[in-house]
Amino acid sequence: MTAPTPASVLDGAGDPTVRVAVHPSPIGPLTLLASDGHLTHLVMEDQAHATAVPPGSRRDDACFAEVRDQLDQYFAGERTVFTLPLRLEGTGFQRAVWAQLLAVPYGTTISYGELARRVGNPKASRAVGLANGRNPIAVIVPCHRVIAADGSLGGYGGGLGRKTALLGLEGVHPTRRAGAGPRGRS
Repeated sequence: MTAPTPASVLDGAGDPTVRVAVHPSPIGPLTLLASDGHLTHLVMEDQAHATAVPPGSRRDDACFAEVRDQLDQYFAGERTVFTLPLRLEGTGFQRAVWAQLLAVPYGTTISYGELARRVGNPKASRAVGLANGRNPIAVIVPCHRVIAADGSLGGYGGGLGRKTALLGLEGVHPTRRAGAGPRGRS
């Protein structure tokens, strides 16, 4: 399977049965949600804008075997691209932002302004930041790779400590602006 591209990111209806599992990681437990064979959410503990597990969801660890393997490989420094079927649901603008995030290579960062240019609206850096913060599949759709224009971390819905850890894993060490609190928004 190839890396997800904008064309392979689904937003249509499928099987409404939601599968759920919790996967341990170096950045804390990750709650995984899938529907119709597609990963729909990766939620970190205490994440801003986190999606709650829908009522009636079924725990299904086997459903997430490949997701777990790829996450473990990533955290071990053995994987730089995820090749998983994803379903990213959001507004057209949000999906455009998330599709561009998938194009940001491992070990690199871009600014919110550059991401806005890539989605065709160079003046929309704040809107891009808001869409980035609503990314439903953190880590795999690498919103942590977006930083402020001055090279500082900016924000991150999972907390700046996690953003720093993820970027450090990828060999990136941006500066942290003075006075930044423990949590930010991406």
